[in-house]
Amino acid sequence: MKIIELENITSSDTPHKVLVRKLLAFKHASIVHIELKPGESLKKHITPVDACFYVLEGNGSVEIGDEIKKVKKDDLIFSPAKIVHTLFNNSEAIFKFLVIKTPTPVSETKIL
Repeated sequence: MKIIELENITSSDTPHKVLVRKLLAFKHASIVHIELKPGESLKKHITPVDACFYVLEGNGSVEIGDEIKKVKKDDLIFSPAKIVHTLFNNSEAIFKFLVIKTPTPVSETKIL
């Protein structure tokens, strides 16, 4: 068994310049915790693998391709590989979500 405590994970330096904590990565999947403060967003990017976003706290918006949808706590969003996407916090509260990529990417995410 492996237990990962979020408070013990340091923030990763990413091009997005937001709070990103890489929780777990193995051959079949990787899991990342992201926190967006009001007004923050991820840069538009393309991930080489499928990704799911699970909203833990707050409200935000997700843009995948040419679709933009509002999301809230306990929503699960699927983002297919190689499609431009971003998430942003247009609320007055913290927006936290998990990113689950399958499988773990072997090539870099492309920031636009």
